[in-house]
Amino acid sequence: MTTLPQHPPEGTGPTRPSAAVARVARALAAAGVGSARAEAEVLAAYVLGVSRGRLALADDLNEEQLARLDELTRHRAARVPLQHLTGRAGFRHLDLSVGPGVFVPRPETELLAGWGVEQARGRTDPVVVDLCSGSGAIALAVAQEVPGARVIAVERSPRALAWLRRNAAERAASGDRPIEVVEADVTAPDLLASLVGSVDVLLCNPPYVPDDVVVPPEVAGHDPAEAVFGGADGLAVIRPVVSRAAVLLRAGGVLGVEHDDTHGAAVPALLAGDGGFTAVTAHLDLTGRPRYATASRRADGQHAPIGAAWQTDSS
Repeated sequence: MTTLPQHPPEGTGPTRPSAAVARVARALAAAGVGSARAEAEVLAAYVLGVSRGRLALADDLNEEQLARLDELTRHRAARVPLQHLTGRAGFRHLDLSVGPGVFVPRPETELLAGWGVEQARGRTDPVVVDLCSGSGAIALAVAQEVPGARVIAVERSPRALAWLRRNAAERAASGDRPIEVVEADVTAPDLLASLVGSVDVLLCNPPYVPDDVVVPPEVAGHDPAEAVFGGADGLAVIRPVVSRAAVLLRAGGVLGVEHDDTHGAAVPALLAGDGGFTAVTAHLDLTGRPRYATASRRADGQHAPIGAAWQTDSS
């Protein structure tokens, strides 16, 4: 059983943020939470209503704030995601609303989003599509960083769509170019029929974890299963996405798809085997694990014989 920090009894006065953070960090570490110190700082800053960077300059925590911090610590020690407790998730230059019913965006997905941003920046009035959009992290990052892009975000889950629309509205109100939100199943054979042959950049962070993989408690108990698991081999969504991407992309358009770290060969092979792509490249994340694959739609818009080669790149 995890021993949770106890704030000082009534009458002992306020507590310095550094002391509160130390107690919370010990409790989170004992509960098996990774990056316990960093998460303790996030929780303390959240309770105090300051940024994490200004925590050292913040006022002492009063009794009410300490009680609130204790409550949040108990929930985090029970492996409720940190982002569910604060209601926010950082992604590149964005601060997104998240909570039950939507997949919490991960730092590794910022690599795919960054690649998409660079691809879109090199085109005039690009059309960018984000499939399996979830919270809208990738779509909204592109819209913010490439203001000339038309960005379409596709999601099928009603609960995730609520978060996606909320984030889209927040970003538009902040001055970012509004994105278009489409409710649809990305595996549908007629997906985005009006955009056939006109998409410049197509990005996708699909459910890709094989069904029999044991995931951390934060994922198992809180991320929607339909946003995590991708069938027996984890490729149930990726396969139709690759096929449909070859139809949606214009000649010379590009595709980027995130995948499980066990798919370092499988996903590039799917792209190479489709026959509609060239420049198939496997990308590694910052830890050196396979993380996403990219490809370019053939310049002639046709399908080549199956068996094209692919290369590996680091991110």
